[in-house]
Amino acid sequence: MIPTEDHDASAPLLDGRYRVEQAIGQGGMSVVYRGVDESLHRPVAIKLFHAGIVDIARQEAELGVLASLEHHNLVSLLDAGVVTGQDGTQQRYIVMSLVVGQDLEERLAVGPLASRHIAEIGYDMAEALDYIHAHGVVHRDIKPSNILLVDYGNGSDRARARLTDFGIALAAGVERLTADGVTTGTAAYLSPEQARGGEVGPPSDVYSLGLVLLQCFTRRREFPGSLVESAVARLSRDPVVPEPLPEHWKHLLRAMTAQDPAARPLGAELVTMLRDVVIAETATADHVVEPTDETAPVPTRSETDRPATLDTLPDESLQRTTAMAARLFDAPIALVEVLDEDREWSQSYIAEGVDEAARSISFRNGFAPVPVPVVIPDGSAHPEMRNSPLVTGPLGIRFYVSVPLVKHDGAPIGTLAVLDTRPRQATEDDLANLRDLAALAVSQLEIRQESLRTTSDSLPVPRVVGDHTA
Repeated sequence: MIPTEDHDASAPLLDGRYRVEQAIGQGGMSVVYRGVDESLHRPVAIKLFHAGIVDIARQEAELGVLASLEHHNLVSLLDAGVVTGQDGTQQRYIVMSLVVGQDLEERLAVGPLASRHIAEIGYDMAEALDYIHAHGVVHRDIKPSNILLVDYGNGSDRARARLTDFGIALAAGVERLTADGVTTGTAAYLSPEQARGGEVGPPSDVYSLGLVLLQCFTRRREFPGSLVESAVARLSRDPVVPEPLPEHWKHLLRAMTAQDPAARPLGAELVTMLRDVVIAETATADHVVEPTDETAPVPTRSETDRPATLDTLPDESLQRTTAMAARLFDAPIALVEVLDEDREWSQSYIAEGVDEAARSISFRNGFAPVPVPVVIPDGSAHPEMRNSPLVTGPLGIRFYVSVPLVKHDGAPIGTLAVLDTRPRQATEDDLANLRDLAALAVSQLEIRQESLRTTSDSLPVPRVVGDHTA
């Protein structure tokens, strides 16, 4: 198999042609490497799927379709093959164009995008979706990290966007939410029909793109949290479109994220709508949604500004909370995560012998606690969880229960969850005990905050709004 370290000229070639260099990306299904096509002397990206992810014998037709896609807003599939390890294990790899530039997720982390550039990115993606849908391909995983902003090196201020990662179509029957996906945010961009486990078609991609464009303005995920938390939120409400946006944006985003797939604009209609938005934005001043108390990322106090002793008791309290929760339910996994006023907290209890994948379970990345208890007696029978690798993968999770960590003013700031491999029920007494554990942990966190406020180390963190240009 292929190691992750850099390869020199003596390294073996894939199919005698592709020399593998350093790893440049990794997910739950594959690793992406920078490589060189020795025949054409050009840089390429090589995606190597983990063994067992792709049914090699059944995927030739899908590869043919993907290889036929050729569009200026897509990252092209150049080649595909199979690499066989010394033990006879086979892994599929695909070779793609190597795109120079940031992905949209990286760009949003830098600062706000001008609304004109958001419109241009949306228009590029609408053209890409119009093209692939006309060829019978549904992407199923539209998210900022799969949208590349290409740097052609000509100094242009136009953000040319290209859609990538069609290799996921090779994983027939594999839910897009891997254990890794829960922490990287894939769950945040699913359409309602994906969250329900229903039929997925072109409208699903349009919904996901709508969430991406909304995030370009707010710079936060609309439906963050874990798989279950994100799905519950998505199925219970529509995305909140900021009122400061002009009508053409509000109309577009609400149409793209309609609950009813039949109500979403598709194909040429979506292209036309985004073209009109580009025209409107070119003729007017840029619109940037200023961060508010609800939408802005929570500022983080530097470690040097925080007395270390104030973190010790809450940290120990959270450690004990997870251990006690696991004992309470006689369960192998318990975890707690908190978004406090100035920092995030994360602790977990993992019993001996539990698969290492348990350490990838997280509520982080755009954290948003669910303010009510959640109980799933048997994940294999639950419509939003049964296809998740948490259930179908090595962990084999069946039971899930969580309660919010709630401050004295009623604001939820975290989640305490217990997971088990056995289907089971949670009684009212069980939930009451879990809520009591959560309340004890919150009391330590609130004592800490009060201590911070009454010391010279608790000066308010200034909120800086960045430049509004792309």
